[in-house]
Amino acid sequence: MKAIIIGSTKHLFLAALYASIGIALALLATGIYFLNARPELSLWHTVELENEFHYNTKLANFNEYLALEERLFAEVERKVVQKIPANEFSPVNRYVKNSLSDPAHWPQNWNRSYEWPKADAEFGVLLLHGMSDSPYALSNVAAHFKDKAHVLGLRLPGHGTIPSGLTEVYWQDLAAAVNLATAHMRQSLKGKPLFVVGFSTGAAVALNHELERISQDKKPDYAGMIFISPAIGLAPLAAAARWQSWIGRLLELDKLQWNSIQVEYDPFKYTSFAVNAGDVVYQLALRNQGLLAGLTLPQRAQIPSILTFQSVVDATVSTSAVVNHFYQTLPENGHELVLFDMNRLDVNAKMVSNDPLVGLLASINSPALHYRGTVVENISNETTQVQARSFGLAAQGKVVTEGNEQVRALDLYWPAGVYSLSHVALPFGVDDGLYGAIIEPDSHRIQIGATASRGERGLYSVSASEMLRQKWNPFFPYLLERMDEYRLAHMH
Repeated sequence: MKAIIIGSTKHLFLAALYASIGIALALLATGIYFLNARPELSLWHTVELENEFHYNTKLANFNEYLALEERLFAEVERKVVQKIPANEFSPVNRYVKNSLSDPAHWPQNWNRSYEWPKADAEFGVLLLHGMSDSPYALSNVAAHFKDKAHVLGLRLPGHGTIPSGLTEVYWQDLAAAVNLATAHMRQSLKGKPLFVVGFSTGAAVALNHELERISQDKKPDYAGMIFISPAIGLAPLAAAARWQSWIGRLLELDKLQWNSIQVEYDPFKYTSFAVNAGDVVYQLALRNQGLLAGLTLPQRAQIPSILTFQSVVDATVSTSAVVNHFYQTLPENGHELVLFDMNRLDVNAKMVSNDPLVGLLASINSPALHYRGTVVENISNETTQVQARSFGLAAQGKVVTEGNEQVRALDLYWPAGVYSLSHVALPFGVDDGLYGAIIEPDSHRIQIGATASRGERGLYSVSASEMLRQKWNPFFPYLLERMDEYRLAHMH
């Protein structure tokens, strides 16, 4: 009897094991089928560029980086733009000349690195864009500093050219380019303070630059760091990105190298997103977390003061990681955090299933807060006007004190029909020519932010959720005001 029971148990165990393996293989095969059934890849998804910068590229200085960039764009023209047949003209393809999305319609091609020197500038600003973006991502910030500072907007490797550039990029490539740009700015400024403004992945690379230096007992390069929607932490699903990419390479299924395959209608941002790009951000975030954890308390005190702007609603990076896993670990050193809350009119608040602010309030409303925390929020649930409610270190300007809080009403309002900001909205004002809400009549170029096409779902290759995603920041004037206030406080 005992032998029969043991034998039956073995058979049941093996049957369950084989069934589990079969189910897993079936799910994998189904997933691969649906991923591979997406639209066909185009030239800009498959062409390999030889003149892209990598961390092992031997360059002496930033001027050589710019020279390499010139050869890179000539290569894109030769291998992609000139290869598109005349009968494949599209009015919304950035690689088709004279289309609405042709970057040449803009006074400046924001896909390239640029430098605006100013001989009598008292400080410099280095601007670092996000993953799949281009220097255009911080063009509104650059315009604000143009007449005040020596400005350099860096095109990170793999960006501004064709989406396939992100299939082979490493975070070390981004870091090496930032090293060159930072050294160039430090040399040009001759001892004057250098501030870095980083958006999303650009913020993570800026942070990495200083953490790497501090971990080696070197002095920081930046007088201060300004982060917008920083990539501090990502969803755990990001860890699976490299497996999808690996399976695609193993089975020679090129479409598996892509999370999304779309029409490239945006002149300054890839709309197709390579799987590897997500893994690069994930690996960079892990590297920064490891470096931060390994610093001694005196080393952590060397981290330059950081001002961060973050929406509590962010589908790309983790707001909780910014607050709880980053700011809570920083010692007191003039750090500041500004959170943009959702629009809490009654009609919006009652439709929210999980309040994004609830889990953050305990952290930012502590009496022992060692940084200045501010929430930009509705004055009440009956008005769209907002106020800045600050915690921790004293706020500047005219305020009304309520216990541990300091409140200042702002002459800014939520636009009609907007219930929150988004990851991509923060660095753009309402009058931005591409992502803003003001329609320019007789314009011969695409205006993404001012257009929201309506119709039946499933027809467009661009999802309705992407078209309706908030693209500009109604509180951008406040963001610039806080940047100036911060910069003046850290000039010396």
